[in-house]
Amino acid sequence: MESSFWEILSKLIPLYGGIGLAIVSFVAATILPFSSEVALVFAIVSGLPPAEAVAWASLGNCLACVVNYGLGTWFYSRIETKIETSNLYSMIALKMQTWGHGILFFSFLPIVGDPITILSGFFRQRFSLFIAIVFTLRIVRYIFLAFGFL
Repeated sequence: MESSFWEILSKLIPLYGGIGLAIVSFVAATILPFSSEVALVFAIVSGLPPAEAVAWASLGNCLACVVNYGLGTWFYSRIETKIETSNLYSMIALKMQTWGHGILFFSFLPIVGDPITILSGFFRQRFSLFIAIVFTLRIVRYIFLAFGFL
């Protein structure tokens, strides 16, 4: 999968610039094994100005987080009658309501971050808080990467 990622990256970003970076960043925010951080660095090294690269990567990645939240909500609506009678679900749902937004502070991390955004929708966390925390952390991550390391 790694070689195909590089093939896609090496074609999308030079060919489409910021829009290509947004597409790669969108896909990277799903549970597919892509790296938006590598795509951001590649775009900047390929000549995309850092501020523009941060904007495009943030747009794609944050839109995908909204899609993930929606998928979680949709999935819950499909099985809610089956799980609402479950003691385990009731316990987890109660914990998510009391401390669940704190878990969103880990949503920018690789591997665990994207499933967290799906579970946020599944447990119907407040969308406005979801947006504020998830978008801020992901955008700050890109800013730090683009201007702190390069």
